Amino acid sequence: MLLMSYLRRLRGDKTIWVLFGILSFFSLIAVYSSSTNLAYTASGGSPASYLVKHFVHICLGLLSMYWIHRVPYHYWRKLSYLLLPFFGVLLVYTLFKGTQISGANASRWIQIPLVGISFQTSTFAFVCLMIYVAGYLTKTREEPITLKHSLLYLWLPVFATMALILPANFSTTAIMFSMVLMLVYIGNYPLKQLFTVLGFGLILLLLFVLIAKAFPNKLTSRVDTWQSRIEKFVKNDVQEEEQYQVERAKTAIATGGITGLGPGKSVQRNFLPQSSSDFIYAIVVEEYGLVGAITLIAVYLLLFVRFLLAAHKARTAFGKLLVIGLGFPIIFQALINMGVAVNLLPVTGQPLPLISAGGSSIWAACIALGIILNVTKKDEELAEEEKESKLREEALQRLIDKQLEEEKLESEVNPMQPILNQSK
Repeated sequence: MLLMSYLRRLRGDKTIWVLFGILSFFSLIAVYSSSTNLAYTASGGSPASYLVKHFVHICLGLLSMYWIHRVPYHYWRKLSYLLLPFFGVLLVYTLFKGTQISGANASRWIQIPLVGISFQTSTFAFVCLMIYVAGYLTKTREEPITLKHSLLYLWLPVFATMALILPANFSTTAIMFSMVLMLVYIGNYPLKQLFTVLGFGLILLLLFVLIAKAFPNKLTSRVDTWQSRIEKFVKNDVQEEEQYQVERAKTAIATGGITGLGPGKSVQRNFLPQSSSDFIYAIVVEEYGLVGAITLIAVYLLLFVRFLLAAHKARTAFGKLLVIGLGFPIIFQALINMGVAVNLLPVTGQPLPLISAGGSSIWAACIALGIILNVTKKDEELAEEEKESKLREEALQRLIDKQLEEEKLESEVNPMQPILNQSK
C-alpha cells in the first residue's frame, strides 16, 4: 500500500520513469553477472556483496530522484551559484590528495568522514556546471552577449572547473567541454565568439600538455597515459599489456553472436578487468548477443527522444536548456562507453549510465533525471502540487493558531504561565 501511494505521487514524464526502471532492473542482473572477476580477487569469490551494494546505490539514487523531481526546477538556477564554488573547493581537495595508480594521477574520489562513502567529485560538479551554464544563457537571453561579459561570468567558471578535473580525468573534461559548447550553441551564443572560445580552450590544453612534458610531476603524470592510449588505439597495437582489456572485450562481443550465451553464462567476465563498470557493455553483448546490444541501445535512444520532447514542450527557456544540458550528457556518455567496448574509441574510463556499478555515476544521473522530470510536469500536476502545498500551509497555520489559543487560555487561568514558558 505504501509503495502504491508513492507510485501515485510520481510526476512528470511517465515514459522516463519506466525507462529508468528498466535500466535499473537490468543493471542489477548485469552487475551481479559481471562482478565475478572483481569478487574473486577482492571478496573470496562471491558477487552477492556487489549486488547488494549496487542495489543500495540504486535505492539511494531513486530516493534522490523522487525528492528532486518535486522541487521546482527554477530553484536550481540560484542554487548553482552556491553549489558551483562548493564543488570547486571539493575539486581542489580531491586534486591535491595525491592518489596515484601505476604512477599516474588518479585523484578522483573523496570519502565522506564517519560515513565511509566515497564519491567522484567531478561527476557532481559536471551536473552543477550544466545547470549554471543554462542559467547564465537564460539570464542573458534578452540582452546581447558580449565576449568580455561572458568571459568573466560564463567561461571563467567553466574553465576553472575543467582545470581542476583535467589533470586526473581527461575524458570527463573533454565530455564536459563538448557538452558546454553544445549547450551554449543551442542557447544562441554568438558563433564567432564560440569559435574564439574553442580556440582558446585548445591552446590552454596544448599549453598544459607542454608544461607536463617539460616539468613532469605528480599532478601532470596522467598526460603520459593519455598519449599512450591514443597511440596504441591509432596503431592498433593489440599486443601491448595495456590492450589486454580491449582484447577481452572484443572476444566477449565476438562470442555473443546473435542471441548470446545466456544470462550469467559469460566467460570473459572472469578475465576482463572493470567488467562491471567500464566494460560492462561487452559482458551484456556476450550474454545477450546482438539482440541484447540493440535493445539496450534502443532504450537509450528512446530516452533521448523523451529528452527532445521534454525540451520542446518546456514552458520556459531555462527549462529547455536544463533538459538539454542534463539529459544529453547521459546519452553521450552511454554512446562513448559502448564505442570503447567495441573498440571504436580509445579507452576512456567512462561508465555506462544507470547500468555500470558505481555510486557517483548512478546518483548524478538520478539527480539529472529528477530535475528533468520536474521540467516535464503538466499544468494539472503543478496545480495539484500547489493545492497540496496550500493545504499543508493551512494545516500548519491551524496548528500554530491552536497552540497560541491554548497559551492564551493558560495565561488567563495563570498569569505567570507565559513567564514560566519563556524560562523553560
